[in-house]
Amino acid sequence: MGFLFKSKKNNASSASQNLKTGKVISFLNQKGGVGKTTMCFNSAHALARQGARVLCIDMDPQANLSLLFNCELGDEEHSIFHLLVNSIRELKNIHTPTHVNEIIRTHPSGIDILPSSQELSGFELTVSGVSTSRPLILKNYLQKSGLIHQYDYIIIDCPPTLGLLVVNTLCATDGVMVPFRPDEFSKKGLGHLYSVLGDIEEMGVGEAPKVIAHIPNLMDNRRKQEQEELESISGELVEDLGEEHACVVDPFFNRAQLVRSGGQRKSVFDYQSKEFQGLQHQFNELASIIKESDYGHRG
Repeated sequence: MGFLFKSKKNNASSASQNLKTGKVISFLNQKGGVGKTTMCFNSAHALARQGARVLCIDMDPQANLSLLFNCELGDEEHSIFHLLVNSIRELKNIHTPTHVNEIIRTHPSGIDILPSSQELSGFELTVSGVSTSRPLILKNYLQKSGLIHQYDYIIIDCPPTLGLLVVNTLCATDGVMVPFRPDEFSKKGLGHLYSVLGDIEEMGVGEAPKVIAHIPNLMDNRRKQEQEELESISGELVEDLGEEHACVVDPFFNRAQLVRSGGQRKSVFDYQSKEFQGLQHQFNELASIIKESDYGHRG
């Protein structure tokens, strides 16, 4: 099975050359249960600890990333859903009186978070009748609001689907991080992801983002089959993308430390004990990939 899609080259826009523009990084896998939110949360902390200004956006209606940041919204509170709806003139009749500064929360780590809410599950239906380019709603919002110029990195946690929320995120994204479990389901999921990236280019709404890392996660080193599946997936990625671009990082094993830190709504960097040092090193490596990747030019 091949993952690769054909890339199209677009000329880069020079409209905002004089403004500092942050990089948008999405953590995505259409298959749930791969530790995507945990990867997103800890990678954001690694970047922040290295001095980056970081905004996290929770684009998953399940709001698990918001929960990790201790950002649980009440019934009357607004979320990223309301900001996106407010950005569409045709939906003026359902706009809410809120501003981004009222919704962004700042975590003690210094990371800002735009929380999600259950209303986000109705996003696709809400915007179904608008004439504006629906795949570009998030990208246009980040640009018009100025958020893209206020942060070094905007880190997005995606829902485990390939619907309009994910398409919006991919159209706004510079680089994709793909956590996966080494099994047959993940192999199929990677194929679907690359198919969607190809579809984005065919839509004519811009160049697809670059997948900058594939992250084997929740591995059980006692199971030989998982190691064999990882070798198989890694081999096919190298065959399709080339060794330089496949970028399969060292696996994250199914460790109690990740479960404990998540249960306590802490990052692995909040612990000083030696048992967390390996994980801290791995997340620092992911942060380095994000900082050092050649993203190319997006249309």
